[in-house]
Order: sequence, then C-alpha cells, then structure tokens
Amino acid sequence: MNDSTEDFLDIPAQQARFRELVTDVLQRARKAGATDAAAEVSESRGLSVAARQLAVETIEQTRDRSLAVTVFAGQRRGSASTSDFSADALQRTVDAAWHIARYTAEDPAAGLPEPDQLALHYPDLDLYHPWAIDAEGAKRLAIRAERAALSTSRDITNTEGASVDATEGHFVLGNSRGFLGGYPYSRHSLSVAPIAGRGDGMQRDFWYTSARRAEDLADPAEVGRYAAQRALSRLHARPVKTGRYPVLFEAPLAVGLLGALVQAASGGALYRKASFLLDALGTPVLADHLDVIENPYIPGAQGSSPFDAEGVRPQARRVVGGGVLEGYFLSTYTARKLGMATTGNAGGSHNLSLRSQRTQAGDDLPALLRKMDTGLLVTELIGQGVNYVTGDYSRGAFGYWVQGGVIRHPVHEITIAGNLAEMFRGMVAVGADVYGRGAKSTGSILIDQMAVAGQ
Repeated sequence: MNDSTEDFLDIPAQQARFRELVTDVLQRARKAGATDAAAEVSESRGLSVAARQLAVETIEQTRDRSLAVTVFAGQRRGSASTSDFSADALQRTVDAAWHIARYTAEDPAAGLPEPDQLALHYPDLDLYHPWAIDAEGAKRLAIRAERAALSTSRDITNTEGASVDATEGHFVLGNSRGFLGGYPYSRHSLSVAPIAGRGDGMQRDFWYTSARRAEDLADPAEVGRYAAQRALSRLHARPVKTGRYPVLFEAPLAVGLLGALVQAASGGALYRKASFLLDALGTPVLADHLDVIENPYIPGAQGSSPFDAEGVRPQARRVVGGGVLEGYFLSTYTARKLGMATTGNAGGSHNLSLRSQRTQAGDDLPALLRKMDTGLLVTELIGQGVNYVTGDYSRGAFGYWVQGGVIRHPVHEITIAGNLAEMFRGMVAVGADVYGRGAKSTGSILIDQMAVAGQ
C-alpha cells in the first residue's frame, strides 16, 4: 500500500482495501486450522503543534497503521500483529497467532460474540470530519491562544504552552462469524496552560476544547483568556480547617465520578471480585433522583460508535434509573465470566450522561453554590487515591471555599476523602452546566458531605 497523503485521503478506496485485507487474513486463519478468527486493520495520522512564549516548541506528525489478528483453537486463543501488509507478512502474523493459540491453556469464556449479537447492519454516525490544517496554521492557532492568555493580566507571568492536535483515521474489523465493518473518524483539540503569579505564589491552570469537527472548537483567544482567568483565580490560596463539609465537584471533575461508576460496574472488575458494586445489579447505587443514560447513536458525538470493539451492537439504554443499577458494562469475555450477555461495551462506554430529575434549566454553577451555602468547590484533583474494591476515595485537591453561597477564597494543600458508595448516594444535586469529556458528560455534582483534611 502506498503511504502517500493522497492515498490516505481516498477513504472509500482504503476502506475497500482494508476489507480485502481482513477477509484475506480470516481465510488464512481458517486454512491454518483456526476454529474462529477476528482481525482488524487500522490507519491513522495526526498533527500536533505546541507553542510556548509565542514560538513553536514542537511539531509532531504521526502516521500509524497496523493489522491485528486473533485466532481460536477451540477455546484456546492467540493474537499477533504487524505493520507490514505484504502477503508474506500476513501469513507470518497468522502463523504466529496460531502457534500461540495451540499452546495456551483453554479458557471456557474465550471466543467470539454470538452471530445474533453482531452489528451486521449499522448507521453512519457522521464521525469523520478531517481538518485541512498544516503545521503553520496550527502554530498560528496555538500562539493566538497563548497570546490571549498572556495579555489577560500582568499577573499571567508565564505559560506551559499551548497545543493544537488534529487526528484522523479509519479501520475495518471483521470475524469469521459474518461481521465485517469499519468507518473513518476524526478528533481535534486545542489547549493552553497559563501560569499566574511569581515565586512560591505561582499557580497554574488550563483549559481546552475538543471536537470531531474543527468548526466546533471554541475560539482560541476565548480558550486562552478563560484559562488565564482560572489561573488568576487561584492566587493567594490557603488551606481550610479540617472537618466535614458539603463538596461541589465542578463539571469537568464530576465527569470523573461518572467514570468511577463505569469502572466499578465493568465486567473486568466484577468477575475478578475487585469492585464495591459486586452483586449490585437491581439495587440502589446512586441517589434516587439520578439516572445514567447511554446512547451510542448520537450523530457526531465523541462517544458514538455503531458497534463495539468486537463488532457487537451497542445499546441505547438506561444504566441507572432512579438510583438503581440496571446494567453493567460487559464485553463478550467478561459477560461469559459472569454468566451474562455482552452489553456491547468492549472498548468502553458510549455517550454516557448523568442526569438528575431535580435539575432545572437555571441550575448553573452559581445556583449550585447557593444551594451548597457553605462548603468546598473542587476544581482540581491530585493523585490516584481510589480503591475500587472497597470504594474508599482519597484525593489531593484544589478548589474554593464557599460561604453564604459565594466564593470567598481559593483553597490548596487539602485532601478530600470519602467512600464512593456513600458519595454516590449522597449526590444531592446535579447542575445544568453540562460538560462532556470523551464519552461521558454531566453537570457539576454536589455531594452532601465529605471529609476535608486541611489545617
């Protein structure tokens, strides 16, 4: 295959070529003796430009392609991959996977999805919007964002830089049970990280924008100014007294709480008995006004996909209804380990959103601050202090002390702690300030009480 840009841009021709490669590899696997096989061919390219002090710091252009094959000898499994698409290389890759499969231990849960679970027909979800930008154009955008941050205030004394990233790719996935599908995709982003203050009083913050379509990215100058304002608001931070207080997670951080729910309700953690939500299906896990909805089929959304990493149809479904856990996140393998059926989540969740039945249109961040009255607004978390076996949660944090519904001063050098099971049930409000990060979205989340360790 020619590696020219022109070939990459001819997506229909490349998709046809990839389908031929997958079909060829599956036939080779069958000929080698495999009882079943799956293969994926993918290709991507990206441009990343970072600027600092209004000058280009790095320019990276990437171009990757690979072919991966998994073969089964009954319930024995072997995998191999290559970036060489020649006939000899394909045969060597299939032979390597087959050799591994023949000598691995049998696993009763191993195997492909059932044919009736596969997405043999699927919609076009409008996921491909390439960005016709070169290094010079990306440099101008990055510098524009950084210049806007630096010009916001004299107290913005430095930056960690600004970056622009443009990525596009396509793939084809197939297996010996009749599935063959693929599509192109794109992801683009711009970010900037200003530094405010001097000496020991310096504070850093950042902001970014991301989308599948470049036209949907926020204006670089607006991103830079907002990032600068966030950094400026952190100046003169101090600790607060140790105690138990209401805690409001700003929406970009609150997405992480939704991610914690996914992790705890995922098949891998469940079958290993490494989750505090073990055997929680059909029981209350969140406050009773909360729902969690999954919808893989939103056109153009960053978490959309017409099939999962195994070719299985994903489900538009309610994962949590009225606080009750109604579904797990399962691949074919983890589902079999649990004696259940796949939910089409091999590779992760799809456009997951947390909603409260109590949220009103005017429930923005200031409204939630008033509802909290006195407590801690958290805008940054530090470290990885989450134990998914017990649910224990302990993270370093930065935020703002709130009194009378008004931010009084920034807060640092603190730790917030609790237990995820109690935190989930203690979510008393979700804001209308919905923020999406990847495949998850939620508004700011107010938790009734957490331990805060400070002075």
